[in-house]
Amino acid sequence: MSVFEKTLEVFHRGIVELIPEEELIKKLKEDRPLRIKAGFDPTAPDLHLGHVVLLTKLRQLQDLGHEITFLIGDFTGMIGDPSGKNVTRPPLSKEEILVNAESYTKQVFKVLDQEKTKIRFNSEWMSQLSSADMIKLAACSTVARMLERDDFHKRFHGNISISIHEFLYPLVQGYDSVALKADVEFGGTDQKFNLLMGRELQKHHGQTPQVIAMTPLLEGLDGVNKMSKSLGNYIGIHEAPSEIFGKLMSISDELMWKYLNLLSFKSSQEIRVLEDLAKQEKLNPRDIKLDFAEEMVKRFHGDSLGIEAREGFLNRFQKGLLPSEIPEIELRISVENILLANVLKEAGLVSSTSDAYRMIEQGGVRVGGEKIQDKTYGLAVNGIYLCQVGKRKIAKISLKNS
Repeated sequence: MSVFEKTLEVFHRGIVELIPEEELIKKLKEDRPLRIKAGFDPTAPDLHLGHVVLLTKLRQLQDLGHEITFLIGDFTGMIGDPSGKNVTRPPLSKEEILVNAESYTKQVFKVLDQEKTKIRFNSEWMSQLSSADMIKLAACSTVARMLERDDFHKRFHGNISISIHEFLYPLVQGYDSVALKADVEFGGTDQKFNLLMGRELQKHHGQTPQVIAMTPLLEGLDGVNKMSKSLGNYIGIHEAPSEIFGKLMSISDELMWKYLNLLSFKSSQEIRVLEDLAKQEKLNPRDIKLDFAEEMVKRFHGDSLGIEAREGFLNRFQKGLLPSEIPEIELRISVENILLANVLKEAGLVSSTSDAYRMIEQGGVRVGGEKIQDKTYGLAVNGIYLCQVGKRKIAKISLKNS
């Protein structure tokens, strides 16, 4: 298979929309490395698997010889991305952004090749623009055009305030593509308006417009909502190997296939073979999940810790008692924090809180793969936790406000 064919395969796998494909093919036929960008606002200090969906694409294309720019939106972070929000998103302070950005630069190379990756900050060019330049940039779009964006449209018709500075966000993201002369920009489906703005501004500046490749949003551990640290349904790439492994083992069999297609370095053909074997009941989905969890831990923490995390997970169960499907339990809690012992009792993993205290003291309780022996250990509400009592009882417990 030629580099051209391999590149097209990467763009087709797990991509929701490619705008427009004919332009991508035209660029590829120029037989040169594509300039590919993906932007990440440092809104939190940790990257999670939702981010890795994009990073996996970038790494695959990087391995095929294309130029990858990991763009940190330190300037746009101070505006606050309103995408998918029904309220104004609070902008971050410069200090918060610097701390988070530093964390990003350390974590991103768990996926990308450090020697082949360009790290850029959009403050490099945005801070050089004068007030007059910003006015010229704002003149490139209209209020009517901005209100076509789904979240702005809903807020406008719902009489929910929209701040003027929020209109700057898609313009600045679009201008990033101009500054980088991007051939391709990757982004989630919630970024479509912003990505299209990049094409428009490139045309305005006499550049060949970028191709847009949109990836689906990855559901978190709850299997419903977009993976997000604020919802507590995320898997952070910085987390302990045992925690990553345990969380991945807790996802449903159905969601596992989406994770595989979007995150695994296995080929599409290899995944299709696994699906066929699972449908024919010749292969247990649990075993596929074990291999996938090991692959992801190896990527973030190295081969030896990936193998160790797998062995540790299996050793926590008696032979033959590893569940193929981990039960999910949702508890409604009226407080912000609750004792682990009470959670175990309410979830039915123990008969009483005193039984829970006894198991905790004896070292028979684990949360996210980590042994808990503190009776005062508490869990935050609006989080999802993989809890295990003894060798046989395990559940994915979702705590939500009542």
